[in-house]
Amino acid sequence: MAAHWTGGFDESGLARWAEDLRGQLNGPVSLGLVFTTPQFFPHAETLLEILRVHGRIPVLTGCSSQSLIVGGQEVEEAAGLTLGLYSLPGAEFEACHFTQRQVEEANGPGYWHLETNVDAEQTRGWLTFLDPFHMDLEGWLRSWNEAYAPAPVVGGLASGELQAQQTQVYLNGEVFEEGGVAVSVSGAVKLVGVISQGCTPIGDTWTLTRVERNLIQQIANRPAYQVLADTVENLSPEERRRARGNLFIGLAINEYREEFRRGDFLVRNLLDVDPQSGVLAVGALPRPGQTIQFQRRDASAAQEDMETLFRRVREELAGATIYGGCLCTCNGRGKQLFDQPHHDAQMVQQYFGPLGLTGFFGHGEIGPVGGSSFLHGYTASLALFVQA
Repeated sequence: MAAHWTGGFDESGLARWAEDLRGQLNGPVSLGLVFTTPQFFPHAETLLEILRVHGRIPVLTGCSSQSLIVGGQEVEEAAGLTLGLYSLPGAEFEACHFTQRQVEEANGPGYWHLETNVDAEQTRGWLTFLDPFHMDLEGWLRSWNEAYAPAPVVGGLASGELQAQQTQVYLNGEVFEEGGVAVSVSGAVKLVGVISQGCTPIGDTWTLTRVERNLIQQIANRPAYQVLADTVENLSPEERRRARGNLFIGLAINEYREEFRRGDFLVRNLLDVDPQSGVLAVGALPRPGQTIQFQRRDASAAQEDMETLFRRVREELAGATIYGGCLCTCNGRGKQLFDQPHHDAQMVQQYFGPLGLTGFFGHGEIGPVGGSSFLHGYTASLALFVQA
């Protein structure tokens, strides 16, 4: 069950609200997810305690955000707080808070196994919420993948008071303004991550033949810029119009596929192009021999991408029980991208619902591509709690 609280901080009112929500759940609470707007910062610890006690929540986690998700709604203004209560039969959880100091100390997979008390074979996926301002996020995720891939890591980066660079992440009764929280899901429940990067592929797949750091010099032994220009030129006039200012690059994660499809590419920014030298600068470190495909991102591409991926996952999960979900979507999506409210949340309900769903709009999203998990932007990252 998931609910939205629109009032201010009211101890007795919040207590009754949590009790009422728990009373609607079929079975005991296994996990609680809470997402709040900055108005609750001064009361966060008390708020968590009220929810834990009156909701009878054994594991409670979440974070702050400017905009929230509940059920099929995206609340982008005056959001308040949302609480999701999940009854997950046979699920086992191990939760931890981690810091930048630990990221700097991490020296191999065994480090995180000891710090979290979770070995790689014990987990069926991680749900994570992180502070975006005080951590080496790429470094953390790289070491976490070494310790736990291919188990999916799904979640997002909190948002809050942007000028003060203040956010909060929550674990049980504790409030943290730095670091991250991670919850391992195991036992009779697994975590299924669906990452929609909001792009549609354009043109053919290509092989990189000359690369220097983040500069792509040659594609298929031709100047990289020329391959990009030819790709755009071969589009229809309408597609060329949509591609203007919306071009990205997709990097294949698994080179051993016989054919590539949507979801096999990690989408990264096309930072700059130089027609004279033929070089493309990208927001990644590609490697020679890697397969790429150019991508277009806009509202129609994001709609198409989400529909295709959700349809595929629904077919793969046919017959399995989906207990609920958590949706982390970029603060650049919502009405700003789709020119209409509730797009991503309603798509989740359309393909997997009716579903108890909570979530938030963040500064970045985390989700799996090709057996490893990555930090994304302009993305919708969906975690589904599924019967194992």
